[in-house]
Amino acid sequence: MKVLLISDSHGLTSEVDMIKDRHEEEVELMLHCGDSELLDTNKELSSFRGVKGNCDFGSDLPNEIIEDINGKTLYMTHGHLYNVKMTLMSLKYRAEEVNAKIVCYGHSHIAAAELIDGILFINPGSIRLPLQRRQKTYAIVEVNASHTKVIFYDVNGEEIQELSNEFMI
Repeated sequence: MKVLLISDSHGLTSEVDMIKDRHEEEVELMLHCGDSELLDTNKELSSFRGVKGNCDFGSDLPNEIIEDINGKTLYMTHGHLYNVKMTLMSLKYRAEEVNAKIVCYGHSHIAAAELIDGILFINPGSIRLPLQRRQKTYAIVEVNASHTKVIFYDVNGEEIQELSNEFMI
């Protein structure tokens, strides 16, 4: 199963639509890790399941989403409630509580995918204000029975190979 993952779009609409249109036939699920700064009723978010970020004032979105993806539990939150800019420890504890194998989060604007104690943590970065790199990023996560592949793209749809990786989970 393929999942489109974006975060921290901070008010962008045409870029969200462009990414959605580019991949909607390829993915089965689209997730937004928060800080869209759009109302959950905005048409740009209509295809996305999303969580509330620290800049999503007045939003009715949930703080977390738990999904079964090909038999693996995916946990998504924005990250501000777990202090992800300092450490992933609190987020890891929450992932363990819900038996998640894949954790998707945003908030730090830093694109990364890393395996910690058997849990895959994915931050798609930001399509508006990236940190630690110039490219505005998002990701597609392909979950199979024995492995999970994370492919990062810049906002124009070009793969960022140095960030992309495959994990045995």
